[in-house]
Amino acid sequence: MSIFKRLRDLTLSNIYAMIEKAEDPVKLTDQYIRDMQEDLEDAEKAVAAQIAIEKKFKILYEEQEALVKKRNEQAHTAAQMQNPDLARRALEEKKAAEQKRDEYHSSYEQNKSSADNLRGKLAEMRKQLSDMKNKREMLVARYNAAKAQAEINKSMAGFNSDTAAAGMKRMEEKMLQMEAQAEASDELTSKEKLLDAEFEALSKDQAVEDELAALMKQYENKN
Repeated sequence: MSIFKRLRDLTLSNIYAMIEKAEDPVKLTDQYIRDMQEDLEDAEKAVAAQIAIEKKFKILYEEQEALVKKRNEQAHTAAQMQNPDLARRALEEKKAAEQKRDEYHSSYEQNKSSADNLRGKLAEMRKQLSDMKNKREMLVARYNAAKAQAEINKSMAGFNSDTAAAGMKRMEEKMLQMEAQAEASDELTSKEKLLDAEFEALSKDQAVEDELAALMKQYENKN
């Protein structure tokens, strides 16, 4: 039947193999789930229709079976009442009912077998759809992990550790040079300050000497 095409033509193993090779397995999985859901809905309608036919023939068979029993009882009643014509008519209708009963019973058995077969396939389709949905969750996790790994690999491919190490070494050398320059500058400044201090002290000493000489000279005349 066409409604079971996907169940007939594609097993889960085949679907999984196609998904693994797909460029975007998540999108392909979602498409398969949508397709399988549609097939499942069609299958459910077909199974329901087949079950309705099965039940119809079962009812017809049971009606004829009841009619057979009824006509048989009526034939016996007519015979007891010594009414052969009525008994004959009851037996004739009993025979016709038996023929219809057997035909309906045969049709019922055939349609029941078909319905049972479709029920089994429907259950299998539901299981495959459930498995596919579970598979999707695993695929999403694996796909996202693979994408993250690919991005990391791409970044790492553009990262040259030797170049980075050489660049870091140059930075260290430049930093050492700057520190040496700063230290030399500080030393030079310190020397300049020391020299200025000596001259300043010398100037202060001279002032004291001049003041002392003037003071001494002031008291020389008084003695």
